[in-house]
Amino acid sequence: MPQLHEIGRLPDPVDNCAIAIRDLAGGTLVHSGDRKFTLSHTVLEGHRFAIQPIPPGAELTSWGQRFGVATRDIAPGEYVMNEGVQVELERRNLDFALPAAPNFDNQITPFQFDAGGFSVAEPLPLHSDMRYFQGYPRAGGRGVGTRNMVVVVGTSSLVAGFARTLAQLTADLAADFPNVDGIVPIAHTEGGHQNPNNRELLLRTLAGFMVHPNVGAVVALDFGSEAVTNADLKQVMIDNDYPLAHVLHRFHSLTTSFDANVAWFKDLLTDWLPRVNQLERSPQPLSALKIALQCGGSDAFSGISGNPLAAWVAKEVIRYGGSANLAETDELIGSESYVLDKIERLELAQDFLGKIERFKERVSWHGQTAEGNPSGGNKFRGLYNIYLKSLGAAAKRHPDVPLHDVIEYSQLMTSGGFYFMDSPGNDLESVAGQVASGCNMIFFVTGNGSITNFPFVPTIKFVTTTARYNLLRSDMDVNAGEYLDGTPLDELGARTLDLTVAVADGQRSVGEKAGHYQVQIWRDWQQTSPANVTLIERRSYSGQPLDIPADVELPSVAAPVYKSERGLTSERIGLIMPTSLCSGQIARMTADTLNAQGLGRAAGLTRFVALVHTEGCGGNVQPEYKDMQIGYLQHPKLRHALLLEHGCEVTHNSYFRGLMAEQNLEPADFGWASIQLDGGIDAVMRKIADWFSRRLQNDSPPARIIAGLEALRIGLLSQTDAPEYVQRDLARLCKIIVAGGGSVVVSDKDSLWGGAFSAELDLPDQPEATLGYGQAAKNAGFHIMSNPRRHWGETLTGIGASGVELILGYVDGYPLAGHPLVPVLQASASAVSAEDLDAVIREGEDSASRLIDLLVATLSGDHIARHQVTGTDDFQVTRGLLGVSF
Repeated sequence: MPQLHEIGRLPDPVDNCAIAIRDLAGGTLVHSGDRKFTLSHTVLEGHRFAIQPIPPGAELTSWGQRFGVATRDIAPGEYVMNEGVQVELERRNLDFALPAAPNFDNQITPFQFDAGGFSVAEPLPLHSDMRYFQGYPRAGGRGVGTRNMVVVVGTSSLVAGFARTLAQLTADLAADFPNVDGIVPIAHTEGGHQNPNNRELLLRTLAGFMVHPNVGAVVALDFGSEAVTNADLKQVMIDNDYPLAHVLHRFHSLTTSFDANVAWFKDLLTDWLPRVNQLERSPQPLSALKIALQCGGSDAFSGISGNPLAAWVAKEVIRYGGSANLAETDELIGSESYVLDKIERLELAQDFLGKIERFKERVSWHGQTAEGNPSGGNKFRGLYNIYLKSLGAAAKRHPDVPLHDVIEYSQLMTSGGFYFMDSPGNDLESVAGQVASGCNMIFFVTGNGSITNFPFVPTIKFVTTTARYNLLRSDMDVNAGEYLDGTPLDELGARTLDLTVAVADGQRSVGEKAGHYQVQIWRDWQQTSPANVTLIERRSYSGQPLDIPADVELPSVAAPVYKSERGLTSERIGLIMPTSLCSGQIARMTADTLNAQGLGRAAGLTRFVALVHTEGCGGNVQPEYKDMQIGYLQHPKLRHALLLEHGCEVTHNSYFRGLMAEQNLEPADFGWASIQLDGGIDAVMRKIADWFSRRLQNDSPPARIIAGLEALRIGLLSQTDAPEYVQRDLARLCKIIVAGGGSVVVSDKDSLWGGAFSAELDLPDQPEATLGYGQAAKNAGFHIMSNPRRHWGETLTGIGASGVELILGYVDGYPLAGHPLVPVLQASASAVSAEDLDAVIREGEDSASRLIDLLVATLSGDHIARHQVTGTDDFQVTRGLLGVSF
């Protein structure tokens, strides 16, 4: 008969629910003091079971705090479960019986602020002896760098693809400079559409990146015509006294050819790299360390081992005069009394609570509540609701450490101490704000095994249990599970502080060695006041094409294509589809590796593609996202497809299996892999390669057939207003394709509507959509896709999911990013960079016929889209009208 302490943990001795430290079999007899009880069901590791009788209406407690209210009598040994967890577990197809019904709900009384109940705390006493690390001192009050990087900032999402490509093409140039730690991009999703609501925080974040102490030199890229430009960024930095003069920098607009811009940057690096390399590491006080405290993929042990360990180290850094930054506003709802237990000034409590209320209000405008925060992975690992998640998350503040200041997202920290920074619970969005505030080291605590990294700030990953550390030891830095196994916290904390100093000295963290990273800034939100969500919510679309005139002569074309079960196609693709943002970089790395190996070429596979996006981690899952993912999984280009989950997201593999069932897709037709459950990055990459290898063994090179206009399924979009003659030429192109049996898909927000294009097609200036965003077009003809907003990247992504074979984009003289799966042919009437365009449309020429020839040549392989030559791609999913970060 096991003792309670051998199978469970009580965060506080007064708790009436214990946390299972491993999977516990139903029927297990447990000894607790002078009492015995039997477990009612098999209890998963990290989940809770009652240790005392709990009557209806009584509180369920953990960390001495209420996290729920019993809806019926709960006996000792009963599996404690709310409705959200029961739904999540049923989705997982477990091999044991679950309780028939939930036994508690989340009735929590909102925190009430009582100014009389608060007292001001003194700052922590500082250590008498200073400790040092080897860092890069910066002038102008920029602080001390733990790294010395050259950074390529894409000021808006429209230049994200180019920023990424530019950094990739020049990364090797840093190898000859020992004091330069790398050349990395900041490629993000924001600022690419008109009138963004997050404009202020976006510019503040970019400004923080520009002057960050880890930045040795920085170039900011734009086109000069976006909603957020370099001119805007520079002005904000001047107006707010950012020390821009104390960092090597350039603001550069892309107004020449791709090759010319690459040559310009290489010339700039010829000057910059020796200058950045001149600064050597030197002894710097630990007071210069600024720690971002972050957690993701949390589990029930995050608040017991990982977060307290991070808090212990942060306390020591603060006692040396350094600072720590706690964020994720929505993940502290329910833990207000603990966060505010010690504050240096009374107004900090009011400021903190005001930011929580502001966050709740913004989320409510989108028809959501912060209750939606715990992801499916959180719930599966024992975080039943936002209150349990918050109680654990708040443990990143050591009980002895007072709150020093409350700041806005990406606001600079100006002194030592413990900060709270307003941010969403989305890990990457929160980290970006912490980095922009000046953090030069990231502590990332994870229960499931999150693998995210930031480009120019090292991340130290803490995993909460020894079992999970052993599974993922090649991807984790610290085993916080040692504390659960009996190692004293002081001993483990001292070792972790030593590791922190070593990484600050330049020792590469596990994530840096892995070589992957991603950036996401707090994404824009569409609603700015209470909205009628029912009216906004997406309606259904017929999927039936619109009639357009067929008053054209049809050319004779011959396109060699493959005939697949889903339609005619020019390629046979192996798709690795990340189910969320956190698995995206591993999907890309794997696709790149398989392409380099040439896997499948002998079997007729064209290439491997990963569709790396920024959604699915947490928050509310919008229907546009679901339709988009399902649309790509049915795309005619696909030969084989595998879904790759991170393991702790909302839209995990089991989620997609359920979605497939709704769409009558057979999950067995697809491959499935999990970074966390399959043993980490290296292991999952091998698994993916093995799955595709087995599938390809049965493939042989297929014969092409010759098709006519019916092979043309194209998306059409414009980035800028097109001249009337261009609109007429594009309308004629649509008529030819549709009359010949092909398909055209256009966004309902495209600037082509309302002029000659509409008139030539005999359609209203604002026609009704026939397809939802990302919805697969099952019937040939002319389709209009509903689009929440006009944004180049988001439109490409939505149209691509409809099943088009090619996309034709009209641009303003300079090309934009293409699509990783669907070739994007870019044309313009004003050729600023003609060599980077696929076509120039001139007045008086038969442009429609020339464009038909170009499309057929691309299908035949005789023409390669210019973005595929330069490698400038991007993939951005819309958040819809009701998507919001939390």
